[in-house]
Formats: sequence, structure tokens, C-alpha cells
Amino acid sequence: MGGRSCLNLLPCSTSTPCRASAAASSCRYFVHHHRTRARVQASTGRRGAAKVSCSAASGQAPPSQSTIKVVIVGATKEIGRAAIAAVSMARGMELAGAIDTQCIGQDAGEISGMEEPLEIPVLNDLTMVLGSIAQVLVCIFTVKCRFVVCMILSGRALTRADRKFCSFQSRGTGVVVDFSEPSLVYDNVKQAAAFGLSSIVYVPKIEMDTVTELSAFCEKASMGCLVAPTLSIGSVLLQQAAIQASFHYNNVEIVESRPNPSDLPSQDAIQIANNISDLGQIYNREDMDSDNPSRGQVLGEDGVRVHSMVLPGIASSTSVILSGPGEIYTLKHDVTNVRCLMPGLILAIRKVIRLKNLIYGLEKFL
Repeated sequence: MGGRSCLNLLPCSTSTPCRASAAASSCRYFVHHHRTRARVQASTGRRGAAKVSCSAASGQAPPSQSTIKVVIVGATKEIGRAAIAAVSMARGMELAGAIDTQCIGQDAGEISGMEEPLEIPVLNDLTMVLGSIAQVLVCIFTVKCRFVVCMILSGRALTRADRKFCSFQSRGTGVVVDFSEPSLVYDNVKQAAAFGLSSIVYVPKIEMDTVTELSAFCEKASMGCLVAPTLSIGSVLLQQAAIQASFHYNNVEIVESRPNPSDLPSQDAIQIANNISDLGQIYNREDMDSDNPSRGQVLGEDGVRVHSMVLPGIASSTSVILSGPGEIYTLKHDVTNVRCLMPGLILAIRKVIRLKNLIYGLEKFL
């Protein structure tokens, strides 16, 4: 043994280099053992301590695992473009992929109207994107773990974050946001789970049978998934307020307006009717059995009626009108832009990575 022994703890070499962690692969951590002079040992009674240094050019700790990598499926839809911009500007997140069958090869930042390109092309191969993300996550995990080993060998105390990382796995640090079609949802969630990524599904026409199948799959795979009838926080608050009010009023009707006639009654109206049904209340007893078309459609078995108004150019709006003796109580939520869904989406992304099963409804996160 010479004057200094050197132990290389991180020969980070992979057959395919990590794109996002290229700098990490060149980082080497060493434990240096310095011989202490005999007279210093005699005076202090201590032996030379190990010291850790990093020869990386940046001189910084290895990259953090806390950044959530997000893949948008249905990226060229209006909501997909808004999601690209929202994720790119959100703290602790980064867009890792944009999937669609249109605009193949175009930059995700450009199609979403951002000032600068994101250098992430729109692709139609979800498996390829997920594979590249998994590679990056494994490389980051390896670098960080070996950095923690160096700290232990050097005798330095681990921080709370370092101790927490010791149980960290690469799964759960990425999310696939699915805006596609009902027929594609099940396969997309399975693919995401296979690569260790959680899922958020916002596909209004999804069948409950599919949700049931997904729930069983996620439970078995211990992967987080949110199926959201709505991503609007305002809509969820409207639903919760309607549930509370429905215990105190015997008459309730839902009035909604939409700029186009598709998907009526809306998912919001159906969800509200489902929430305030089966609570022991029977609404609108006076004409509960009326089949007059002008009285609107009955949703559920408790007499909740919905009236849908369609006018081109009108803002999407949902009102719940309740009445009792001598009073009328109105709850209303207006939507003027698809961006109203983005705060709920960002919240869902932060929360879903902690799950190990499927939950239905954004309200579980509020």
C-alpha cells in the first residue's frame, strides 16, 4: 500500500448512454485514505479519516430523482397542448414525451404555442418513449445510490433525504397522462406500469367496466392510477357543495350549457346526479314520473333532472339549482378555457406517484 489508496465506486458505463444524465456517467467518486504522521496520531489519539471527493467537472452532487417525468398521450388535442405547456412550466416536472398519431416529428413546444421549442418531437410509439425514460431513471438511481455509499464510507452523516432515498425505486418517478380514446386506455396503462410509471386517465367516454378491469390490474401490479371524470378543481368543488346541499332541499335540477351538442348530458352532470343519488332523498316528487320532454332527462332513480342547452360560442357552464319553501339555492361553475383543467392535472401528477392502486375521481386528492 502506497501513500494513498484509491477506490473507484462509480464506473457508470451502460451500453446505451442516458440522454438526460450524460454528465452523471462521467462522474467518479473516490475514497482517499491519508496516512497520518505518527507524531500527530500520538498527540490526538485519532487515526486518519476517510475523505470523499468528486472528480466530476461540475463539482456538484449527482442529479436528483425528484423530477417527475411526464408523457402526454393525445398531445395534439387542445387539452394535450395545454398540458404540454403546463407541465413544462411546473416546478419539479419535465415533459419526457409527446404521443399522438398526428403532427409526427413536430416539436411539442411549437405545437403547444410555447415561445421556444422543447426539442421533444411528437411520436406515435409509446413503448419506445417509455423505454428511454426507464433507462434514464435507472441511471439516475445508480448514480445517487453510489453517492450515498461514498457518504457512508467517509463517516459523514446522511441527511433525511439521503436516508429516504435508500428505499427509493425508479418506479413512481414518471407519469403517463392519457387523453386518448377509451379503446386505448387499458393497453396504455399496462404499458406504463410495465416500465414503472403511474397513469392519469382523462377520457370522458371511458366505460366503468374498463375502470373495474384497470382497478384489478393496478392492485395486482401495485401501481398508481387516477381515472378522472373531470380535472377541474372548480367542478369537483361544485359537486361536493351539491352533495352537502342535497340533504337540505327536496327539489334539485341541473342546468348546463355547451357550445356543441356532443356528449350530452355531460360527464359533469352525470357525476353530480350520481353523487346526490342514493342518499335517501327523493327529489322533485310533484312530477317525478312526468315524461314531458320539456322537463328534461331524469338521471338515476331519485328524480334528478338535467337540462342541456347548446349554443355555438357559449361558455361551458354547469348549474345545480336547489329549492325549498321560500328559497332557491344556486351553485354554478363556468369554464371559459381548457386551461382551467391544468391546476387539477398538476396536482394529480404530484399525488398519483404515491399511490399503489387505482382511485376514481380527482376529489380524492383535495
